[in-house]
Amino acid sequence: MLAGDRPFPFECGDNGAVTTIDLNADLGEGFGRWTLTDDAGLLDVITSANVACGYHAGDARTMDRVCRIAAERGVAIGAQVSYRDLAGFGRRFIDTEPADLEADVLYQVGALEAFARAAGTRVAYVKPHGALYNAVVHHEAQAAAVVAAVQRYDGQLDLLGLPGSRLLALAGEAGLRAVAEGFVDRAYTADGTLVPRNESGAIVAEAGRPARAVRLAMDQRVDTVAGGEIPMRVESLCVHGDSPDAVATARDVRAALESAGAAIRAFVAE
Repeated sequence: MLAGDRPFPFECGDNGAVTTIDLNADLGEGFGRWTLTDDAGLLDVITSANVACGYHAGDARTMDRVCRIAAERGVAIGAQVSYRDLAGFGRRFIDTEPADLEADVLYQVGALEAFARAAGTRVAYVKPHGALYNAVVHHEAQAAAVVAAVQRYDGQLDLLGLPGSRLLALAGEAGLRAVAEGFVDRAYTADGTLVPRNESGAIVAEAGRPARAVRLAMDQRVDTVAGGEIPMRVESLCVHGDSPDAVATARDVRAALESAGAAIRAFVAE
């Protein structure tokens, strides 16, 4: 089962329930005059920002602006790396050569790092986006390419991904910190993978997201589309920033987590 039971480093209560959790969102997903995410609104709520690096979305001005605001608000910055696929928003699988993918990931992290450093902070972690995120759950060669790129760039960077994925397994073997995340707005299959977006029920209704977040954080479990439930130990919860209700979802999720007794903070080391 992909959910796995990797040792959990975050603070836990006496009953084993997680009391500290990170809240991340995808930001900077515009291009030129076209805007998609409410970056400023989300940066008021989240603790970690997955910033598009120009391959599936984003451009220099957008990366610069998001890094400046994130630095001002004390939000951790992560490079959201993708296939080179602006037209498809990075949601189409590309059977790229591992060496090319490794170079593409290096390029994207380095680009974002320039803006993070100029804003007085740094890139703290890497998270694949879209089709690449789903591919590296099982695709050994592409997962290895992403891990190799992060290692070559900075072995202190964390890798954020799906629990039980090949990406996180290879990251751990390479000595990188592998961080598991759960999604408050996406449905899961019985094996712990995400339901494809083109299938019915792939998106969790807005009203059900706060309760799902609390269940993931406090009980380390999640319901599946098949009607059962599976264990899922996570250190971070993701809100997709490209939905029109993203800011409202993030606020409702954070409020529900805090009401349940969870402390919200970034997973990255200080």
